[in-house]
Amino acid sequence: MTLQSQPNFVHYPETASQTGGPYVHIGLAPKQAGFEIFDNNFGSVLVTPDTRGERIQVEGRVFDGSGSLVRDVLVEIWQANAEGKYAHPGDLQDKAIDPSFRGWGRTGADFETGVYTFETIKPGSVAGRGGALQAPHICVILFARGINLGLHTRLYFSDETDANSRDPVLNGIEWEVRRKSLVAQRSERNGKVIYNFDVRLQGTPDGGEETVFFDV
Repeated sequence: MTLQSQPNFVHYPETASQTGGPYVHIGLAPKQAGFEIFDNNFGSVLVTPDTRGERIQVEGRVFDGSGSLVRDVLVEIWQANAEGKYAHPGDLQDKAIDPSFRGWGRTGADFETGVYTFETIKPGSVAGRGGALQAPHICVILFARGINLGLHTRLYFSDETDANSRDPVLNGIEWEVRRKSLVAQRSERNGKVIYNFDVRLQGTPDGGEETVFFDV
């Protein structure tokens, strides 16, 4: 085929990027948005009556750079069970799987209060790179308006001081004030153990420090 006989190719400009909102709930958490689309909705309750481990409630709010609540944020979590084992074939640790624990959850923040909530259990420690033991933690990812790619972070527990002090990921964060942005504070309310984990997408005028996010 000569150059003269080759078909003409049209070069189109790249499509503009889009963020995850403001309608992210319709596709990922439709029930919250008032749409009954799926037979099985992914939700914020990761436990069943048979799940082993300490029952906890994780809750918090997400703030933007002006200090305002982000009420349309979608939050997902992924964690190990009480033995420190993920419900995934890639976890080759010699630990027991808990068939009654899903290990993954999704929820949107409440449209009125901006609070997101998960019912789960406190995870056990898992081995990281080189076999180094990591402190108990929950992996968190956020989707919302203005966010092109999901933001990945981690939630650690305020009552795991010793384990946190040895965690290789936390120790890889240079400033102590930055490490504190990943530590959820424990309290009790109506007989429930609550861990509060607020996320700040940027530093705010009131002095709030931006939450540490990871390039995953």
